[in-house]
Amino acid sequence: MMLQVNDRPVSTRLTPEGFAKLAGVSRETLERLRAYVDLLSAWNRRINLVGPNTIGDVWRRHILDSAQLMPMLPDDTRVVVDVGSGAGLPGLILAILGVPEVHLVESDQRKAAFLREAQRITATPVTIHAQRAERQAPIAADVIVARAVASVDNLLLMVDKFCKPHTICLFLKGKGIEEELTHLPPALKMKARILPSRSDPTGRILRLEGP
Repeated sequence: MMLQVNDRPVSTRLTPEGFAKLAGVSRETLERLRAYVDLLSAWNRRINLVGPNTIGDVWRRHILDSAQLMPMLPDDTRVVVDVGSGAGLPGLILAILGVPEVHLVESDQRKAAFLREAQRITATPVTIHAQRAERQAPIAADVIVARAVASVDNLLLMVDKFCKPHTICLFLKGKGIEEELTHLPPALKMKARILPSRSDPTGRILRLEGP
């Protein structure tokens, strides 16, 4: 299920119940997500996890934005690596929704501390790597995700060590993604698809996979 791409702002705030209906999550999963949102709101007053102007519509701007990747994962997905995880968006949300093995790579020690607390209160089995992606040991990922981390050309350099044959990349990007793609090396042999975002009319999802 995809929303039509347009550039009109979303005027209605998404409620937890509205999200649950859109995503089809269980009551237990929704409660875990509520616990995450409460923690995010509390910590965001002290450290910059997400833009303060987005907290008012957190279920659309952050939870739905992350959760929309779930149906894009191949059915046999087991290992997801979230590069530059920040507040755990989208990786921690995908783990709460049921991805078996999620690795959150985040070099900012304060954000890594938040991730550990979020892992605890949501009882979510994720692995947190509190270091730069460039220094992280290789992880054979089925899917690599990233949100608001770097330009696509730099992202591909960062995630190369996590790629194996048939690894898929899902990058949450803005409407400038077409321009970013023009800077990729001509020799890069990856198939690219630009998909609309369900959470942001100006957002795009870049799907990359090997030949």
